[in-house]
Order: sequence, then structure tokens, then C-alpha cells
Amino acid sequence: MASSPSLVTPDWLKDRLQDPALRVLDGSWYMPAAGRNPREEFKAERIPDSRFFDVDKISDLNSDLPHMLPTEEAFAAAADALGIERDTQVVIYDRSGIFSAPRVWWTFRAFGHKRVAVLDGGYPSWKAGGHPIDSITLDNGEVDAPAQAAANPPASTRYPAELQEGLVRSLEQVKRNIESREEIVIDARGAGRFAGEEAEPRAGVRSGHVPNSLNVPFTQVLEGCRYKDRDELAKVFANAGVDIKTPIVASCGTGVTASVLALALHHLSPKTQVSVYDGSWTEWGGSKETPVATSSD
Repeated sequence: MASSPSLVTPDWLKDRLQDPALRVLDGSWYMPAAGRNPREEFKAERIPDSRFFDVDKISDLNSDLPHMLPTEEAFAAAADALGIERDTQVVIYDRSGIFSAPRVWWTFRAFGHKRVAVLDGGYPSWKAGGHPIDSITLDNGEVDAPAQAAANPPASTRYPAELQEGLVRSLEQVKRNIESREEIVIDARGAGRFAGEEAEPRAGVRSGHVPNSLNVPFTQVLEGCRYKDRDELAKVFANAGVDIKTPIVASCGTGVTASVLALALHHLSPKTQVSVYDGSWTEWGGSKETPVATSSD
């Protein structure tokens, strides 16, 4: 796949690793059941000169929901600690190929960063291509500095974070949209969870979906650990009944794989208005005040 403003190839990145205006971030995150620790994996080996973006800790630490967007001040502090300025070209990868890196991509865009892309195929494709690996073990301070900065932001920062509210949706906005249908809500979870036929992985969260939403399991936009080409992506969304000319809200379990769909849509049609429901199904299905539809409705 050719490089685009939102998606780049391993060869593209290899040719630019020495560019001082580039910052590479490892945005790996795993479901708890995976039993993997992205922080420790990063300490052991990584793309040279990359930094670790802790999805769980560079977040709203006062929320009961997992890895919700941080405050502007916290994000700016993390960006400063990562050595990122407004004009820095940021490239994000993860160790699953395509899974959590799009969430970090969306987070940067949500705070107004324009020059941000995801490494298509992620770390697996980087290694498979025989590209350089840094295996010098890092100490905790080097890895944890951005998250620590976000947890205790200073009074002022160099990075000018500004939340782009058009890229984020709340529970109340999604609830109002059930009647107005001004936006199409697409759900990246698997078909069984969407239909209410499979239990949610988090205790106390109901199965089902937001009424009038459409199901586009995130795996459908991928071919192995890479995104499908644009023609195939167009077919995936069309087959699910998604009109990409209409504003779209992406949702999932916790806002991670919703971002996989958001990036797919941005790559396919940059002019399409796509936002992410940050709380996603963990918030919606965990609330007693929200309507839930299932396949039997």
C-alpha cells in the first residue's frame, strides 16, 4: 500500500528515521486477557529512537472508564516529554500490526496535531522487512517519563494542545443521535457482541448495541496485520450499509478498535467527517440509563 498522510509503509519510515523532525512512538496496548505487557516489551526492543506512549496512563486518570482522553494540559505535558512540537511528524506503531496505534493517532488528532500517521503493518511488518531494531534495554525512567508528565502537568507547556470537539462524541451526543440520525454510528466490535449473543468481557456491561447503529467489525478492514486497499475498504463499508458521505461516529468496547475504523475511513475518504465515541460500549452498556438493541429486537 502506498504511503498516505495517515498511513505509511515500513520502507517510508526506514528512509526517514534520521530526520530530526520525525518522532516515532510505540502505542502498543493489549486486552487484559492477552497477558502481555507493552511497556516491558518496549524496554526490551523497539524501532530505533522510538518512545513509548502509554495508552492507559496518558489518559483521564479521574475517570472510571478505561483510557479516556486526557486533559489538554496532560496531553501537552506528555507531548513535551516525548519531544514533540506542533510541526513534528509523528508516526505510531503497535506490536499487533494494527490494533492500538490508531487510537494514539486519533488522540493526537483530537488535540489538534496534523502531522500524524500510523505505520501500516506495525512492528511485525517492520521486523519482517529486516529493518533495524534497537535491543538495548531501557531503564524505567526513559520509558515512564511521558506518563509521569501527564500525571503531573506543569503550569505551562510548550506544546499547544487544543481539543478538537468535532472529533469526539459523548454519551449524551450519541443518545440524541438515536432520534436525529444526523450521524451514522458504526460499531467495531464482533458480530456476536453487537447482536447481544455474546457476553461482554467486562463485568456489569450489557450485550447489544446502540439502537440504529451498524456493525463493522474492525477485522473486516484488515488483511493480516495491514489495512486493505482503498477499493476493498470501500466495499467493506458499503456492504455494511455505511454511506461515507454522511458524518460518522465510530464506537467499540473502549475506543481502541473504533479508532481502527476511523483511520480506515480517513485513509479511504479524508473529507468524511468521522468522530470517535470515547466512552464507547463500556460506558453505554454499563449505564442503566441507555437503550440497548439486540438482534432479536
